[in-house]
Amino acid sequence: MIAPPAPDWQLAEVNIARLKAPIDSPIVAEFAGALDRINGLAERMDGFVWRHIDEGGNATQTQPTEDPRVIYNASVWRDGPALETFVWGTLHARFYERRAEWFDALGSMHFAMWWVPPGHRPDPAEAMERLAALERDGPGAQAFGWADLPGATRWRTARCVPA
Repeated sequence: MIAPPAPDWQLAEVNIARLKAPIDSPIVAEFAGALDRINGLAERMDGFVWRHIDEGGNATQTQPTEDPRVIYNASVWRDGPALETFVWGTLHARFYERRAEWFDALGSMHFAMWWVPPGHRPDPAEAMERLAALERDGPGAQAFGWADLPGATRWRTARCVPA
């Protein structure tokens, strides 16, 4: 388990995904049409601190890679339980379950978490470096996944991962 360096540190996360088609395509229309609803839900959650928003009002115009169909999301949460409740205990979970309808499988890491001091807002370059660190070095203080988040349990059931 990778605990925060200090009790007031917050949990940052980044996730990327490769759309099966451009964001304005009918193939991903249901996903794209739900972004404002899901993002609004996140913003109203107890423990939500911040999320990356670009000129488009969400993060779909942020290009974290050279592939224009890779979309980016990053946020900061008070703690692990707050993020875990949002991801696995809200409408977000139903969209996660359906991800194969809208996204291609990536051959590399697509999700990472790390601890940040209060007030820190990771930019896309930092977030992508954290993702790369997890891919390159495995879990550690630089970046980690659900299995290394203290107290995280819902992800095991939601993803059908044995304990």
